[in-house]
Amino acid sequence: MPAFRRAALFVALLAATGTAFPAPPWPEPRTATLPAPTWQMRTSPDFQAPSATDCVRPVTMREVPGRAPGDEQRGGWPEPVARASVLPAPMHAERGRAEAEAASRADFASKAREAAPTAPPPPPAAYERRPVPQLQPQEGPVTAGVVDDNGDFSAYLAFRDRTQVTHRARDVRERHLLVVRDPGGRGVPDAEVAIQAPSGAATWARTDTAGRVWIHPDAFDPERSGRYEVSVRKQGREASASLRRGQKSAVEVTLDVQAAVPRARLDLLFLVDATGSMGDEIGKLKATLRTIVGEVAALPSRPDVCLGLVAYRDKGDDFLLRSFDFTNDSQQFLASALGPLRAQGGGDYPEAMNEALHEAVHKMSWRGDGATRLVVLLADAPPHLDYGGPRYDDDMLAALGKGIKVFGVGASGLDRQGEFIQRQIAQYTGGRFVFLTYADARHPGSGPGRETAHDVNNYSVDTLDRLVVRLVSEELAPLAPSP
Repeated sequence: MPAFRRAALFVALLAATGTAFPAPPWPEPRTATLPAPTWQMRTSPDFQAPSATDCVRPVTMREVPGRAPGDEQRGGWPEPVARASVLPAPMHAERGRAEAEAASRADFASKAREAAPTAPPPPPAAYERRPVPQLQPQEGPVTAGVVDDNGDFSAYLAFRDRTQVTHRARDVRERHLLVVRDPGGRGVPDAEVAIQAPSGAATWARTDTAGRVWIHPDAFDPERSGRYEVSVRKQGREASASLRRGQKSAVEVTLDVQAAVPRARLDLLFLVDATGSMGDEIGKLKATLRTIVGEVAALPSRPDVCLGLVAYRDKGDDFLLRSFDFTNDSQQFLASALGPLRAQGGGDYPEAMNEALHEAVHKMSWRGDGATRLVVLLADAPPHLDYGGPRYDDDMLAALGKGIKVFGVGASGLDRQGEFIQRQIAQYTGGRFVFLTYADARHPGSGPGRETAHDVNNYSVDTLDRLVVRLVSEELAPLAPSP
């Protein structure tokens, strides 16, 4: 490709507001995967970049029903039908302006976008209906452990190799660290990154609060190119670098911007499985969220906190999704969003996690301009992979492009497939895998303890609220002013 065409394409990439990602190019070895579809190469993003300026809005609800009118059978993805908000204000007050801005920026991007076909479903027998386990409520606090699969990447790859479950294949075995620094050597948070292969395959990312992001070329490039163009921008400044396959050193880019942030801004979204088997966990989460919110607000960085919630069930239930957009009114959020939430429905084991993650990544009013964006996903079942609609692997790539880290929390009853998928999403987006622990791992009703049934080693245990606050604190720590 001529140099001037590459330059023009990267201007388009950086001017656009988000991305559509290709379907998985091939299955990973020694791991059961869904068949990879034929797909079209994409060179322009189609997600909307984080653009909200604030979260000063009342708590409102958007609901997608679990049953389409006249459809009593479990089948295709129902058309999104939003029910009336529980509070009068519209949920997305800024959506019109944001869409207009996105449309203007899209003039610089490629118009050739075609939807990738969905992978054929696995045999119906793979998802038999199971009785919902009825657990006795635990006594005492919820305890949990955490593993960092990016911190111990070799152990994570070994876990993937020995875990043969159905999942959406994205090859992460080769990865490269990209670090963006200002002229003073400080990490630049929330810098936009575009990576492109000579074939045109491309992916997008945003740096975390330390100015770092992990790049996995084989997750988006089926031709396994030997070299990639890397472009970075923030505050109207741009810089570029090259990434060579197999290189051991980090890719470092210096961007002529001021990296300091006057005050940390945190968008914290809770993504919660609200089916019947989650009754105990939802009750405990509701009991401890007030502590989490209060302690996060009191962190040394004194972050400006926005709170959001996406609760999900499954097709055939009274609602599929129930979402509450970001708000800075923590007391109203606790009372009107989390307070009324009840665990109910479900039936078969997988739930509507695909649709819920899509809602969380694409439909919520994430703030731009240096905000830290975190999702706490609490679930005890994997997503459905036996029907069409959104795909979690597409949305985890989009989450990386929007700078959203997902922290998966494995609740009681989460099987090996559910653990694999939660860890897959967390690792790719730069988050962690958190798992509830019990006095006896074989009996989740046994109360808090140090045991877990998950395939993890070398973990410490704390209460869930303290653990979440610690993880948030670690994310915000690089934003503290220099001494």
